[in-house]
Amino acid sequence: MLRNLLALRQIAQRTISTASRRHFENKVPQKQKLFQEDNDIPVHLKGGVADGLLYRATMFLTVGGTAYAIYQLAVASFPKKPE
Repeated sequence: MLRNLLALRQIAQRTISTASRRHFENKVPQKQKLFQEDNDIPVHLKGGVADGLLYRATMFLTVGGTAYAIYQLAVASFPKKPE
């Protein structure tokens, strides 16, 4: 029983210690170069198409939410007449 536990412990240690040894390319210098370019594009849009879509979706939700809040405020400020 003890031998099985020790063997299991060794297998678990080997699996955990070797599983996270992946090498990734450092992309920070490339991103720094991209974001520091002076090309008259706002920094929140320099990431590409995905940033543009996120920006437009955020603006749409903000404007739509504001319009809906004003509409609900107008509806609440004029009570319905009892029939």
